[in-house]
Parts: sequence; structure tokens; C-alpha cells
Amino acid sequence: MIMNSTMHCPSSQSNIAFILVPAVIVEFLLGIPGNVIAFWIFCFHMKIRRPSTVYLLNLVLADFLLILSLPFRIDTLQRGEYWVFGDTMCRINLFMLAANRSASIAFMTVVAIERYFKIVHPYHRINHLSVKQAAAMSCGVWALTLTLTIPLLTSELLQDHNGTLLCRSFSSYNMIPTGILLLYLLYIAEFFLPFSVLLFCTLRIIWVLKRRKMNKDRKIRNAIRVVVVITLMFAMCFGPGIVTGVTALLIKQLSPKDCESFRVAGEWFSVSIAFTYLNSVLDPLIYCFSSTMFRNTLKKSINCLGLCQLEVSRSGSTTNIS
Repeated sequence: MIMNSTMHCPSSQSNIAFILVPAVIVEFLLGIPGNVIAFWIFCFHMKIRRPSTVYLLNLVLADFLLILSLPFRIDTLQRGEYWVFGDTMCRINLFMLAANRSASIAFMTVVAIERYFKIVHPYHRINHLSVKQAAAMSCGVWALTLTLTIPLLTSELLQDHNGTLLCRSFSSYNMIPTGILLLYLLYIAEFFLPFSVLLFCTLRIIWVLKRRKMNKDRKIRNAIRVVVVITLMFAMCFGPGIVTGVTALLIKQLSPKDCESFRVAGEWFSVSIAFTYLNSVLDPLIYCFSSTMFRNTLKKSINCLGLCQLEVSRSGSTTNIS
């Protein structure tokens, strides 16, 4: 257990619970049905014939596992950030949150890259990957993600702050342990590198299509929409955490005695985590935009429930409501 003497400006952030608790509860209540329905459709109502479907299925899995970890954070926030589940569960919970966040970012990026090659380099051999090759690559992504977040399982994370046990992956260490430092670097890198790739894919696709005068084709417009939606969601969900986290690190380095500013930056960082969880709620939008089969299966399921009648077409572009 980490004691206050080893921490820089230690403080509890229980005063932000009134913002985070309702936000995370809403995200949990919306995320569970959305991801359960998506998982049900992918596993039981769709034949996995394309690599893109493999990537989307793995994105569903990452989101679903992250959503399942949220009740522990909700309970802790309701207790004023007091963690009651012990050191082992603290490590496991933070490991699951970090690993599935990283996996979600990775598969969002893979989906965007796949669309980029389909449009900009239609004859590239990467467009002819088999489902088995896509599955093997997905396993590699998971293996890399789990390996990079191992420090959360091997490091002491539970802190004693004036009798309150705090379970945090990002803490104000005086001397940051090597494993945690690598985790900080991963947190920064897994935003800027994928975001740069997403921006490149988006701008490159738009430029190429305008040059080829193909931007009026329906399938092409859908492909553009997929990449744009992923880029906007990525910036909205993961950007606030990077901005507030880097700000807190800069305050610590440039003005180490300014504990009040550091505390405020830390609180804003904690609030930004709600935007990170929001990604798992919004990802079903990516499934709808990315996969015609997913849209059609969803429409058929809604029709079977008798809620409304939706026209299902091969192109997936017709959504008449009667």
C-alpha cells in the first residue's frame, strides 16, 4: 500500500462525485444494452465473412468488458472515492479499464485504416486479407495491449490518504515507478499516434475522392462517414483526458509547490474519464455506419419485435419508417 509520504500533493477527489456518479451511471445503463445487442447480432445473427466484421466484433468485446468494470468505479465514487474491494481487485479493475480502453482505441484505428486502403489503395494486398488472418491480427492486438498494461497488475496502486483507501492508476508520485511511467507514456502515445493516423486517413480519403470525382458515390460517402465519425468520436472521448492529464503533469514539473492548481487539474482529469467511458456507449454508431450487414440485421430484429417496419435493402441505405 502506498503511503502519503511517497506522494506529491496527495488529496481526495470526493467533491467531484456529484458530477461523475450520475454521468457514469447513465453511461453504464446506456452502454450495457447497446453493447449486448451488438454482441448478440455479431455472434448469433451475422456470418463473419469479412475482416472488417472481425475488427468490429473485437471492438464490441473491448467495449463490453470496459462497461462491466464500471460498477466498481460507481460504488467507489458513491463512497467518496473509498475503495473497499482490496488491493488485488483494485489492480484487476484498473487493468481491465486500461486494457480495454487501449484495445478499443486500437480497433477503432484498424477499422479506419481498413476503410482508407479500400478507397485510396483498392488493389493493395491488405484488402485481400482472409478472416483467419484478420483474427490472427486481432489476437496480436490483444496480446500487445495486455502486455503493455501489465504494470497495473504488478504495481502497488492502493493509496492510504488520511484513512481513505484510494484506487487510482494515475497518481501524484514524487518518484514515478518505472512500470507506471511506461503506462503514462503509453497513455499519451495511444492518443497522439492513432489520432494522427485518423486525421491522415480522413484528409487523404477526402482529397483522393475529390481528385477522382468519386465523392458522389453512395458507398464512397458511407466509407467517408465511417472515418469521419471515428475521428470525431476519438477526439471527443479521449481528447479531454489527454489535455487535463498533461496539464497536471506540467504543473507538477513547472510548479511543484502549487498543490491547489495540481489538485484542480487532477479533478478535471477525473471528470474527463467520463468522456473516456462515453466511447463505449457511442461505438454502436460505428457498427451501424461500418457494416451494412449489421444495419440490416438490426432492422430485421426491430421488425420482428413489431415496433416499426424498416425497409431492408442490400445496400443498407434505405431506412423507410412506416
